Amino acid sequence: MAWRWASASVIGTSHIQNGDRLQDACAVSELRNGWIFAVVSDGAGSAKFGAYGAWLTSRFLSVRFREWVHENTELPTDEELWYWIDELRDRIYAIAARRGTIPRQFAATLAAIVVAPEEAVTLHIGDSAIVGRKGGEWDVLCWPENGEYASSTYFVTDDPEPRLNIIRHPREHSAFALFSDGVGDLALSHLERAAYKRFFNPMIRPVDVASGEGRLVDLSAKLETYLGSPLVCDRTDDDKTLILISRV
Repeated sequence: MAWRWASASVIGTSHIQNGDRLQDACAVSELRNGWIFAVVSDGAGSAKFGAYGAWLTSRFLSVRFREWVHENTELPTDEELWYWIDELRDRIYAIAARRGTIPRQFAATLAAIVVAPEEAVTLHIGDSAIVGRKGGEWDVLCWPENGEYASSTYFVTDDPEPRLNIIRHPREHSAFALFSDGVGDLALSHLERAAYKRFFNPMIRPVDVASGEGRLVDLSAKLETYLGSPLVCDRTDDDKTLILISRV
């Protein structure tokens, strides 16, 4: 069993107008036969180093999972995953101290999934989301979480500890999508707390029928064009990241 995917991150029009950089980061890694890891992280717009926090979050967990499967045949326990998040936070705190600032300036969300032959595990902090296709339906595996105030959410750097949700799912999904909150209004019905099939079915179809394995370069370029198009940007001015994964 193998996987193929398309992925893209596009800067939001509001960030361009403000002279800001892209705050989102993402990564996908095939860990071994039948295993895949994907992550999306969105740096807080109010954090000076939010983009770096998002990149570090994505990079750190990608490395940890690759190291894990090199030595282990089972998925990590919840305790091990919590340990990795604590280790990531320690690294951010150390970088913040060296730069003479506070960890909150590296604030970023987290939405990650690791899929093994028998089980899938999601790690989630904040307002990004993950959905999975089962049959003809799309299940929301991680629903976006907003904070105490309007337009606020939770971050890896939150004190005294992050609002981390670790959920284990049966291996019954044939496709997955991860996305930052900039895509959320296009992809999710907040009233019904459900994923829009009319959004995901056309998006995943080219990935389903593509030839080859791994990252689909041409489809990723087309996805980037779509996310940066007026059709999308007229509905959301935020950064937009979307990963579409299908089983070969």
